[in-house]
Amino acid sequence: MTAAPTAPTLTPPQARSRTPHEGRTASLLLSPTFLVLALVILYPLLSAFYQSLFSARSGLDEQGFVVEQDSFVGLGNYLDIIAGSGSGRFYNALWNTTFFTFVSVALETAIGVAFAVAMNRAFRGRGLLRAAILVPWAIPTAVSGLLWRWVFQTNGIANALSGAHVLWTAEGFASQVAVITAEVWKTAPFIGLLVLAGMQIIPEEVYEAAKLDGANAWKQFWSITLPMVRPALLVAVLFRLLDALRMFDLPFVLVGPRKSSAEPLSILAWDSSNQLQYGTASAFSIILLGYVAVMAYVFIKLLGADVVGSGEERTRRRARRAAGKGARQ
Repeated sequence: MTAAPTAPTLTPPQARSRTPHEGRTASLLLSPTFLVLALVILYPLLSAFYQSLFSARSGLDEQGFVVEQDSFVGLGNYLDIIAGSGSGRFYNALWNTTFFTFVSVALETAIGVAFAVAMNRAFRGRGLLRAAILVPWAIPTAVSGLLWRWVFQTNGIANALSGAHVLWTAEGFASQVAVITAEVWKTAPFIGLLVLAGMQIIPEEVYEAAKLDGANAWKQFWSITLPMVRPALLVAVLFRLLDALRMFDLPFVLVGPRKSSAEPLSILAWDSSNQLQYGTASAFSIILLGYVAVMAYVFIKLLGADVVGSGEERTRRRARRAAGKGARQ
């Protein structure tokens, strides 16, 4: 008997790998983006690192006049920052940066999730509530700093409501409370907005089934809402973490520079640049960049924030590419 002919195996469109021509076309189309990124990110970064290897020196020329020139010091600026006579100010700024970041982001996460739960419920006036919650996020940070500076004045609203006489914008723990309060007020709606977007895609049938099983609102939140919005929440927290580590304008406007209790690394770099110590300022900037990169890496590794796409989707893409290669062979 003659064996029945087998039907040809059709490769699905998703399994077809890109041809070299398609790869070259994609690279050509993306080249303007890469060029812009190189101009606005890579070149300034390399220039800042190069500048950090030099230090301004003053001396006398052959005629006895004072001259300013940059001399190569290698890693001398970094060593002076870490172990020099002014290292105490650096470690204080590093602590302030870390303290502001973790406290403000933790409060923003809790308040933002609460905002998202409130905005996701169906009730009369929900649109007005959403608009009111998002208003602080739309205000520029410098304007927000000025608003809160008026609130925290000696004769401002904060002291009038509390009945105390606190110098909120001077040195001390009160200035840190003022900065954290203003930061949380402004950026908690950002986390709430992203979490709300994640909650919108949760099927309503899931909650109806949970209600039939006797789950109350708190149980539904912990067992359904929070696990299903976890990817969006982690990405939102990661973005806020990176932004808070680079905090500059809010403490600068609200409290001011050269306040040790509210001076983060970014203001320290600005102050060095303002003193024409460009090598030291560049070194501060590179250290801050490294610190931000390390914190982002640790956050992604520990909590698994997926910022480039689902891991399962990447696995499926690899499987499709392997299947396409096997079909061609």
